[in-house]
Amino acid sequence: MLSQSEFELHRKIARECFNETWNYLDKRARDSREEQTMLHLAHASRYHRSYVGNAQNFAIGDWQISRVYAAINQPHLALNFAKSALAICEKDNLPKVIISAYEGTARAYAVAKDQQSAKNYINKAREQLARLTADDEDKKVYSEQMRETEELIDQ
Repeated sequence: MLSQSEFELHRKIARECFNETWNYLDKRARDSREEQTMLHLAHASRYHRSYVGNAQNFAIGDWQISRVYAAINQPHLALNFAKSALAICEKDNLPKVIISAYEGTARAYAVAKDQQSAKNYINKAREQLARLTADDEDKKVYSEQMRETEELIDQ
């Protein structure tokens, strides 16, 4: 069992690494060193969450790792982590997070150039969003993620 200070340290590092990963994902262009840093940050966040998180944190962490692998054009690994996020969402009944898991799976398939599978998963994400009771801010975030992925599918 973790002490309170160990718990807080893991939580702080997980959060900081998660947020910093998004700073790299949001960049239009990254060099190879930045891509490696982004990948290390995403994995570090997920690792530290394994000590202090719950199923939702694990699914979101795996989804973020999938996004990183998609961003660096590693479709096999992107799909591996997207499917992990999806499995956690299904096992633990996470209706909000499964939207992102579907989107991440669609993105991984799009990067792998499997457009039909990508379309199937983005449609699942849209269907789940339509069923979900969420505030406008959440709907906007999910819709933006899906729009970005649909642009990848259409390439």
